[in-house]
Amino acid sequence: MRTAPAIAAAAFGLLAGLGGATFDYAEGLSYLSEDPKACVNCHIMRPQYDAWQKSSHHTVATCVDCHLPATFPQKYVAKARNGWFHSKAFTLQDFPEPILITPPNAKILQANCERCHGDLLHDASAIQGAPVCVSCHVAVGHGETVGLGGPLRGDPLQELP
Repeated sequence: MRTAPAIAAAAFGLLAGLGGATFDYAEGLSYLSEDPKACVNCHIMRPQYDAWQKSSHHTVATCVDCHLPATFPQKYVAKARNGWFHSKAFTLQDFPEPILITPPNAKILQANCERCHGDLLHDASAIQGAPVCVSCHVAVGHGETVGLGGPLRGDPLQELP
């Protein structure tokens, strides 16, 4: 009878130790900060980080300002959700290249554009189904798309002779 609790304790200890080591190796605490350098912990994000440093938003917005909700607790729910899916994707190497924003994160990005630039929006932005900000302003946050997967697929400007 005493072996069952010992086995359970050993299994729990093993899982806790493995989880703690993984969290430490992945620099997990850095993701609780708002430092853009945390986004470069995943080496695949280096081009986005480098492009952001040269972008028009570098002096006024960090990754968190654009890619996470501004309010509590939504910001930390999104951080947890993204952390889970990012760690899964990078561990299993099952993410698209070039990296694409997911629909939930695109909604967050659009809301943050509107939050900061609402006074600059024109009437078309209020029309249901209007293009999102980054469909025209694709280079704003990360600079030119060169080095970020090349030209956009389906971009009519890329199809001109």
